[in-house]
Amino acid sequence: QVQLVESGGGLVQPGGSLRLSCTASGVTLSGHPVNWYRQAPGKERERVVNMGYTDDSTSYADSVKGRFTISRDNAKNAMYLQMNSLKSEDTAVYFCNVNVFATKWVDYWGRGTQVTVSS
Repeated sequence: QVQLVESGGGLVQPGGSLRLSCTASGVTLSGHPVNWYRQAPGKERERVVNMGYTDDSTSYADSVKGRFTISRDNAKNAMYLQMNSLKSEDTAVYFCNVNVFATKWVDYWGRGTQVTVSS
């Protein structure tokens, strides 16, 4: 059974930083594409960043490029999202996601962690 658990969210002032973590069980993150998504109140879920099969294959949303960094720790079977220079518009619930291909693509999701950027 695949389980993803996010942590690290919270309240931070504009310009501040947070590091989100996602720990996995039942799946090896290093073997699959992984993503961070976010969903703000009243808005659709949007992908923040994708990391492919290799750690140097990343794609960031324009809104976070240069401020957010995804990483993966194979020893801990975890992934992270370092968020710097946070803005109020970054306020959202953040979800980690892994794409697994067996006979078809299957998405697995965590339950999310709230990030609130406010003074």
